[in-house]
Amino acid sequence: MTWQDIEHIFNRSLEFSFSKKKLLFMFPILVICGVMLVFCRALAINAGQWVVLSLTFLPIFLSSGLLLSSGVVLARFYHNEVKMLPVSFKKIFSQSWELLIGVSYLTFPLLLAYLLLWMLMGIFYLLKATPAFGELLGVILAFGPFLLVLGSLVLSFCNLFILFFATPHIALKSSMKLKLAEDVLKRFTNNIFSNLALFIFGLLPLLIIVSILSLAAFLTGINFFVRTETLGIALQWFFIMIPFCAILSPGIIFFFNFSVESYALILKKKPGVRSFES
Repeated sequence: MTWQDIEHIFNRSLEFSFSKKKLLFMFPILVICGVMLVFCRALAINAGQWVVLSLTFLPIFLSSGLLLSSGVVLARFYHNEVKMLPVSFKKIFSQSWELLIGVSYLTFPLLLAYLLLWMLMGIFYLLKATPAFGELLGVILAFGPFLLVLGSLVLSFCNLFILFFATPHIALKSSMKLKLAEDVLKRFTNNIFSNLALFIFGLLPLLIIVSILSLAAFLTGINFFVRTETLGIALQWFFIMIPFCAILSPGIIFFFNFSVESYALILKKKPGVRSFES
């Protein structure tokens, strides 16, 4: 794998990230994810610290299954685009709907793991609220919440890992075998440096877009939002979320395009394996 290879697949992934069909497909899906985020933010208003912390991560795990299924559709669409074959979302859905339903459950174990961490976090908040010894216990056991928050961040990273590495594997192999996790992990460990480098390149534009949009939304919330009841605040976030999702759509599409390109590039380096363009 050379720099020219990365430059080629990056530019091609970017070129196919502004397809009108894919943007119209991705936008409503991101709006659904955004509604879940806004709903959780609304619930977190005036809530306790334990609830606020849980609702910070919960939308990520609720959205991941939907994003994974959408990524499989986009990966198949992109695969045909590159090969200059006629393609339509209707045809992809008709051929893949059973697979897509099964794919949506792949992230369910991560959601269960997060809920377990959340319940464990509640024990520490309960100990901290103990009369007389609560503050002392909170000081001594501070490492516990730190590890639980760290675990939540690791699970969030695992979601991104699955979206990038599992999506093309499922989409291009047209199956979801029981040893999927083993196959994806084997592919990753066979060339850790190249896979990590490709993962970073695929994630970097998305992180830049999300950072800029989040900063704009945060500054808008501070300087413009009307301080009102919970429903009013939630509605303000909802109407900000709509253009947020529209601008974010090309970044998500690029992420999945690049995941397919990375998968094909790694396979192409193996002897006897043909490129997916051929």
